[in-house]
Amino acid sequence: MSDDLLITAPIAPIAPIAPVAATAVTAAKTVLHVGCGDPNPDKLHVSYRGPEWREVRLDIDPTVQPDIVASITDMAMVASESVDAVWSSHNLEHLYPHDVPLALGEFCRVIKPAGHLLITLPDLQRIAELVANDKLDDTAYVAPAGPIAPIDMIYGFRTAIARGNFFMAHRTGFTQKTLVRALAVAGFRQVRLQRGKNFDLWAFALKTVPPASNG
Repeated sequence: MSDDLLITAPIAPIAPIAPVAATAVTAAKTVLHVGCGDPNPDKLHVSYRGPEWREVRLDIDPTVQPDIVASITDMAMVASESVDAVWSSHNLEHLYPHDVPLALGEFCRVIKPAGHLLITLPDLQRIAELVANDKLDDTAYVAPAGPIAPIDMIYGFRTAIARGNFFMAHRTGFTQKTLVRALAVAGFRQVRLQRGKNFDLWAFALKTVPPASNG
């Protein structure tokens, strides 16, 4: 892990990361929405819904009609340092552990030097607390897709998998420590973590450390 990686501490169970403040721009910013799924404006984080942002959708599944059909482990169709942000919602847990560094490395590669990654995924530490209390198949929260139990958060949404959508299966997982470590190894220099309301982890990661303000 990089010696100059900056991490906000302590990490508290608070609401998901607030929208990134918009700044005055003369040209559109580009957010690469990886693992975008079916077209749905609500899937784009609120931070990127302003007129200054242009969404580019990327997914491995061509049936969801993304702008780019590709795996997040190989985004060769996206030029290096060409996007201002990468938005990843519940994607990394679908990879095998050995593929995680490839995906995070690709995220870091395509982001501009002053850009950032916003990522959310299941919080295995909190989910494990439910399992330890014998609540493996109890409803933990209700998502738009239906009730979600710890077993869904660990192994993937059972309803979707039963219907044949095997892209929904989970193959790895993260705690606060392992997520920060993975981001650091991938090349991100500053990371801010938060816990969400639905047993999720959020990370806001910068490719470079911004200069200290004199104000």
